[in-house]
Amino acid sequence: MGNFMPNIENFRAFVLAAELGSFSAAARQMGKAQSAVSSAIANLEVDADVQLFDRRGRNPVLTAAGAALLPNARGILLGNQEFLARATSMSQGVEGRLCVAIEQGISIQPLLGLLRDFGSAFAHVSLEILTPDSTDMAVLLKQGRAELGLMIEQESYPTGFQFRGVGYSRTVPVAARDHPLAGLTQVRHADLRRYRELVPQSRPTTETGCPGNRKSPSVWYAENPMLVLELVVQGFGWAELPYSIIADRIGAAELAQLNYAFQQSDILQGVDAVWTEQRALGVAGQWMLNRLLELPQDVWREGQQVT
Repeated sequence: MGNFMPNIENFRAFVLAAELGSFSAAARQMGKAQSAVSSAIANLEVDADVQLFDRRGRNPVLTAAGAALLPNARGILLGNQEFLARATSMSQGVEGRLCVAIEQGISIQPLLGLLRDFGSAFAHVSLEILTPDSTDMAVLLKQGRAELGLMIEQESYPTGFQFRGVGYSRTVPVAARDHPLAGLTQVRHADLRRYRELVPQSRPTTETGCPGNRKSPSVWYAENPMLVLELVVQGFGWAELPYSIIADRIGAAELAQLNYAFQQSDILQGVDAVWTEQRALGVAGQWMLNRLLELPQDVWREGQQVT
């Protein structure tokens, strides 16, 4: 058979003739003479060294080999279309890949509608979503591993970082249903200090340990908010956690929401979109950032989906 490199139009003639049931119908679809379609299919048969159609009847009928190879031919045509579409996107400045990092504890629910629209608008852009903690988030962005990040608001960002606020995440104090704090109508500072506080916290960057304004002298830290949640459910202590990850557990009566006596029980934490000056956002990344900034800010409080 030698080097098998048939013209893409030969595959198109084969697929159309098989789907439409005749060479003449395929020729009309392609805007060619029937003889040109017949020649294209004959050339494909020569290149492949198989007979694709039985021509003994009035209309050509797929052979067993033709029926077996038809899905492959369709795949080649689809791959050719995808190649051309992606090449066109790249020539227009659309990046072929976009990586978005979403800090652990931030709900993805408000992003689902946006992601659907992204898939339609940028069908040929490969999207990767990472879920690091806040420490790893900065590293991913600085090293160019991720182009865009969503993270809980920081007091300051490293040099070269750009950020815009997109909303506020609701954080709720909770304890297991059978925890002593769960039985209190109002919880005071003194009550909190009697029990272990469980804190979702990135790895400490200093030798002195994890900083922060803690409410209890006894503190356990964990990088992953979901791990903190499981420890709370098992009665190891109480915690302030994003509502988006504890809502189902409260509904299932595994958790009790605590009512602080000294402030409103719900704490709002800012959510920022973050990127770096060193790496300019491409067309798809800028589209993603613009859509993030257009989301209603209150959607992050409950972790609700935007349609």
